[in-house]
Amino acid sequence: MISISSAALNAWIAGLLWPLSRILGLIATAPLFNNQKIPARARICLGILLALIVAPAVPTQPATDPMSLAGLLILMQQMVIGLAMGMAMRIVFAAVEMAGEIIGMTMGLGFATFYDPQSAGHSSAISQFLSLVMLMLYLAANFHLMLISVLVDSFTTMPIGAGSLGGGMEQLVSWGGRIFSAGVQLSLPVVAALLINNIALGVLTRAAPQLNIFGIGFPLAIGVGFVMIALTLPYLAVPVERLLQEGIDMAGQLAAPR
Repeated sequence: MISISSAALNAWIAGLLWPLSRILGLIATAPLFNNQKIPARARICLGILLALIVAPAVPTQPATDPMSLAGLLILMQQMVIGLAMGMAMRIVFAAVEMAGEIIGMTMGLGFATFYDPQSAGHSSAISQFLSLVMLMLYLAANFHLMLISVLVDSFTTMPIGAGSLGGGMEQLVSWGGRIFSAGVQLSLPVVAALLINNIALGVLTRAAPQLNIFGIGFPLAIGVGFVMIALTLPYLAVPVERLLQEGIDMAGQLAAPR
């Protein structure tokens, strides 16, 4: 007769539950995986499948009852690690969306907002367009698979129950400033062209005050903005890919040993 002790049962539960919590944390915040259009049941099934694949290769885990206070603290720690790793990549997408917001407001399209399933909120049309372009590059360059690879490696670099994420949270907060710096850098060519357009309209208004500046300036700014977006879009692949790689590196640094 086969008998299973409570200690062995707890070890089996912990061996699956703790890796699963880190994986589900990443799925909850990482781009593509956290899309609201993907059913929650499908995301949970993906997390369980990854946990079943990863669990046998996870280093030795602490002999702690998963239902005890110490076990619940480990569960929360693993969830926070996964959330932080996914958030590191989400910040990259937020930087591109920030660039779209800046371009949209400068063009005068700040009022053209729609529901964005990627961010689960309302954003401008330009921001959604750049976000979709970013997502296509993210998938085409297999950065979603690289993120999963970094997650799997994190179980070796930061084993379950070992290490602390205190320094990593400071890194994540500092990394959040990249939203504004990268957003301004990506939007700078279009914003510079629109600034020149506004200066030219100001000179034209002074030269011919009888012209209706509001009737001319608004469609001209939109036209110049769209032309500049079309011209600069092919050149955005390199900086955006570099930004995605920075996000992958940051996700790896959050799980680095300390």
